[in-house]
Amino acid sequence: MAIPILPEMENVVTASESFSSVPGASKAGIGRVGGIWPGLVLVGVITGAGYSLREMPGLVIFSPMILAVIIGMLFANTVGVAHNAKEGIRFSQKTLLRLAIVLLGFQLTVDQAASIGIGGFGLVALTLAATFLFTLGAARLLGVERRLAQLIAAGTSICGASAIVAANTVTNARDEDVAYAVASITLFGTVAMLAYPLLGAFAGLDQNAFGLWAGASIHEVAQVIGASFQYGPQAGEAGTVAKLTRVALLAPMVFAMGFAARRSGGGETGARAPMPWFVLGFVAVVLWNSFVGIPDALRPYIVFFTTLMLTMGLAAMGLNANVSEIRSRGLRPLLLALSAFVFIAGFSLVLVKLLV
Repeated sequence: MAIPILPEMENVVTASESFSSVPGASKAGIGRVGGIWPGLVLVGVITGAGYSLREMPGLVIFSPMILAVIIGMLFANTVGVAHNAKEGIRFSQKTLLRLAIVLLGFQLTVDQAASIGIGGFGLVALTLAATFLFTLGAARLLGVERRLAQLIAAGTSICGASAIVAANTVTNARDEDVAYAVASITLFGTVAMLAYPLLGAFAGLDQNAFGLWAGASIHEVAQVIGASFQYGPQAGEAGTVAKLTRVALLAPMVFAMGFAARRSGGGETGARAPMPWFVLGFVAVVLWNSFVGIPDALRPYIVFFTTLMLTMGLAAMGLNANVSEIRSRGLRPLLLALSAFVFIAGFSLVLVKLLV
């Protein structure tokens, strides 16, 4: 519902105002391109601030994605967002995010996934499925709304913020839920990155076992790399491969979520859930990267622009998030994220000790 606006404030709206009030939002061609620029510039500034803030002492452990979400939320809920920025924000939140997920495929090959072996793949897949189901079950006990629970489940079991974004194409959760899920996943992923090397040594894991454990259970790719390479080079390689195998399971998991939502039918989510066809682009890029390939010189640029677009998309979500609504969610979703983190860490460690 639109909020009444004073004449002198007619170009400013709060973060909670609907996109439906944006004039010309459905126009195509030159008009649409012109319409997205103000929002793209704002999103770009927020994104740049996230990257810059990450260079400050003590903040380097955080992804620019989570910093951009926070900055976007602070901006939207203090300064406000101009009417003419809405179209560009929506473009960043939808188009750029989906393109970034497609480009994630360039960070994975079939050979990398196969190198983990049948046992390693089974461990990763079983951990993913068990964690996802556990999180949904725990959400019912804690009274956490299902859409937010699905985002936390996806972020914990698959690959952090990227999985949350992909899962939200099916769940259609509010931007506040996405922001909450990303923040909680980042929190516990950071804890894991710092604590795992100590826990691995206490558990007596060798480098290969530790890398498999870290890759199967820590949330973000960067967090896995940070934790596993602290343990040793062999652990770093094993952790990276295990984590990329989890990333490869993003596509079937999101398709399964979409299929389940559409089959449920009776609920609002089931009625509206689209099939995430852009995930097919992710699969196609993985296959291209595996059997055709790209020049090695291009890879760092692709990785950079993938992260950049993910950060822009999450900055856009922050610009649409209402802080008061996030606070209204309370601590139960945070407790759910903690429970999911403890489960995936413990479950995967038991499997590693039994199978490796």
